[in-house]
Amino acid sequence: MITVMKFGGTSVGSPEALRRVAGIIAGTEGERIVVASAMSGVTNFLVSIVENPLMDYKSIREQFVNKHVSAAAQLFEGEAMDAFMKEMDERMEAFDKAVNSDRNDPFYKDGVVSQGERFSTLLLAHVLKGMGVEAKAITSEDAGIVAEGHPLSGSANLQLSESGMTMNVTPLLAMGVVPVITGYYGVTAEGRPLTFGRGGSDYAAAVVANAVSADVLEIWTDVDGFMSADPRIIPNAIKIEEMNFGEAAELAYFGAKVLHPRTIEPVRLKHIPLKVKNSFKPEEPGTLIHHLRKPKNELLRSVAAKTDLSIITISSAEMAYKPSMVARILDLIAETDTIIYSISTSLSTVAFLVHSNDVKNTLRKLNCLTGYEIERIDVKNHVALICAVGDNLLGKCGVSADIFSAVKEANANVEMISEGASEVSLNFVVPMSKVIDVVRILHDKYIGERDDA
Repeated sequence: MITVMKFGGTSVGSPEALRRVAGIIAGTEGERIVVASAMSGVTNFLVSIVENPLMDYKSIREQFVNKHVSAAAQLFEGEAMDAFMKEMDERMEAFDKAVNSDRNDPFYKDGVVSQGERFSTLLLAHVLKGMGVEAKAITSEDAGIVAEGHPLSGSANLQLSESGMTMNVTPLLAMGVVPVITGYYGVTAEGRPLTFGRGGSDYAAAVVANAVSADVLEIWTDVDGFMSADPRIIPNAIKIEEMNFGEAAELAYFGAKVLHPRTIEPVRLKHIPLKVKNSFKPEEPGTLIHHLRKPKNELLRSVAAKTDLSIITISSAEMAYKPSMVARILDLIAETDTIIYSISTSLSTVAFLVHSNDVKNTLRKLNCLTGYEIERIDVKNHVALICAVGDNLLGKCGVSADIFSAVKEANANVEMISEGASEVSLNFVVPMSKVIDVVRILHDKYIGERDDA
């Protein structure tokens, strides 16, 4: 049995956490592959480096080294410390080269912000060795994880990654070695690091699981699993014991921060079960995500919200009869790498839901529209998207009426609706000032104090 185990930044964020994680790995039976994020705070530190070219490099290097060496000093001594420092020094040469390379290179940021994973995995591999587990720290380059796409938002080439890992990682399993692989990034055909976006270590672990046809992927984080709502705003939110891939993907994409939304697809393709577990409470069962969950007689299973969004509406006479115009609008938005969370159309308008941070760049592109009779472009700020997830929502009569009764009860207006794109979710937009009220009412009315979510 092959288990791929991914550990997030807080799970490897301190010497105590590293020992705890190593104990979890050592106690897992069968063949194991580990994927780890950078230690908590490290990626943000690296981002600050690329965003501030005037920072003193000597100070940067000293802070980065101290972060990892101080952790190592609490974990190793004697020959064990010497062995760690030998590999640490080798990886610092690559760190120096990455930070001091050409800042105008499109992949410069990827090369720098991906450095943290190279050192957290090194620490974890040496902790495992100290526990008697044969482990080896491997970079994505050496593992053979192939990435393609734009800087800072790459995607894995699953077929090439499978070929690379079959050559580079599978033989280690046969020898009883636990590979500890860097998360967050892959490598282009030219050998350049390409990151998968913030939080992309979950996705990297799913790519690894797909490549080796794992029996299970475990995402170890600092929460107990998926919840019926954000417990910060719904204190009586309950843990969801079991979900299908579609439900988990919708919740992750539309606001639940338990899992990176791109994690689902690589494991869904091969029907690999996914477990979300808490590395600080390993005895908890967590949430199991797979494709065979038995449906239950319930309206909703969970409610998530994505805030700080804006609606951009473009008006033009009889737009519905101008498909080339809509296509051109989509092309322009795509040029900014802006994520569109919802689209709504009518005879003379098309509206897009985007993050508020992307409005400025999107408008700049849309103002370049030529050859069309654009009447106006309007922006409505301070809105939020609510994602209500349940079994077969499209097949249940009156679902929309039930859900929107909660919106009415909260005295909120529905600004946009997305229904029919997914069988397991109904998504709609409300003013930011009303989002907490709507989520709370939906949860109280349709989820409440169920014993089993």
